[in-house]
This record gives sequence, C-alpha cells and structure tokens, in this order.
Amino acid sequence: MATEMGVGCELWDERELERRAPDLRPASSLGALYSPHDLRVESRIAIPRLAAWLAEHYGVVFLRRTAALAVAPPVIETSRGPLRVEAAVVCPGDDLGSLFPEVLAARGVTRCALSMLRLGDPGFRLGSALMSDLSLARYLGYAALPEAQALRARLSETAAEALQHGVHLIVVQSADGSLVVGDSHHYGDAPSPFMAARTEALILQEFEAATGLAAPPVTERWIGTYGSAPGAMFIEAPAARTRLVVVTSGTGASTAFAIAEEVIGELYGVDLETLP
Repeated sequence: MATEMGVGCELWDERELERRAPDLRPASSLGALYSPHDLRVESRIAIPRLAAWLAEHYGVVFLRRTAALAVAPPVIETSRGPLRVEAAVVCPGDDLGSLFPEVLAARGVTRCALSMLRLGDPGFRLGSALMSDLSLARYLGYAALPEAQALRARLSETAAEALQHGVHLIVVQSADGSLVVGDSHHYGDAPSPFMAARTEALILQEFEAATGLAAPPVTERWIGTYGSAPGAMFIEAPAARTRLVVVTSGTGASTAFAIAEEVIGELYGVDLETLP
C-alpha cells in the first residue's frame, strides 16, 4: 500500500471483509487487500472470438495447422510453402526447439508446468478474484518488498510442502458460476504431463483454508505450460525486420496486448493509438 502498486487499493479488516464478502469464512484472517483494477476474460471463449473479429474487421488471415519452419524476412518458410512478408514477430511460447533455439537457450528459457482445476458453482457470486498469502510470497510485486521476508519465513514453517510444489491460490469465477482454481509450478525442459494427486490436494486445501468452504466437486483438470526464465519477458532481434518475443513469467495473457502494441509500433515506426 506504500508503493505505487497500492494506488486505488483498500485494506479491509476482518469485519470489513465479512461485510464485503459474506459468503467467505477464512479459517484464519486479519482481513484483505482489495484491488479494483483487475479484470478477467474467459480465454477459451475470448480467443476464438477475438480471432474471428480480427478476420472480419481487419482481414487478418490465420493459417491453421501450419508450422513456421524458418523466419528470415522477406520470406517465412512454412509447412504450406513460403510466405512473402515485410516483417515477422515470432512468439514461440514454450516451443524451445523450432525457431531461434540458440537465442532461447542463451536466455535460459525452460518450461513451467502448472496444475489447474475447475470446480462446480459454489452457489454464490465471488465478486472478484481471490488470492491467498502464498501468492503474496510468490509474485514479485509483493515478494520483492522487504516486508515479505517475514511472511516467507512464516510460510516456510507452516506451508513448506505447498512452497515446494509452487502452490499458491488464485480463484476466479466464470460466467456459468463455476470456479477456476490454481495453481502449482514445476520446472524443466520436459515437465511431466501428469498431475499428482497430492498437488491437487494441496491446491484444494489452500482453497478451503482461504474460503472456509468445502471445495465444490472438480469438473475439469488440466496442465498448462509456458516458457519460463529470469525476468518477466524479453524481446530480441535475431534477424532483420524480425522480433522474437517471449513472456517468461506466466503473465502473457495479461500483458500481450500492450507488448504487441509496442513491438508492432517499433517495427513499423507508428503509434498504434493514433490509428483508427
């Protein structure tokens, strides 16, 4: 709250938390930090709708089932033949071997695998995303502050297994009432595709501690992966009129629009905010 990140946020004591979120009954709580800034979209709905909108309004052509084999503008070699281009932006995600692997290796990019759950409708509306103190110890906005050291030391004693598996809590509610709950973090060039039952139990245990509720039934489980490296993201220019862009902190869905605006603006020397 003493930094610029706290602008517009509010600290709620236990009584205020109970008034604002009467359906939550945390097992142990001193209150909550509330942020009015956060928004969420349902990715599985938003991404195909966004692609359809771009195709309809701007004539963007999406080449499905097509692999990029080599990128060297003015030519991109693909599995469907060459493309003539003015410039190229390569966003490989966690594909570490197809394009510019030497750059990714030099940057120390590996993979992070995370376990995710969807739970049934709890019967009330959450109102905002919910996180727990494990998240405060993980995300740099909090974890880099001197005050976080005492919290980290406490959690090392009381939640050592959760920290070992990179477990922290994020709960968001979808339009249909179901809850998306995560997550854990395991690192390696080829992380296991299997979710351990114990990891799921740790996530649900944290859910129940933070909400004071029995977890609704699990309706979906999945493993997500992303490219991970020191720092939040990087941009390289491995060839002429080419940019390699990788978000290495798991925040790609949150930051992609701003990053895209800056990269395309720099490549073409335009301010996209001035375009119609």
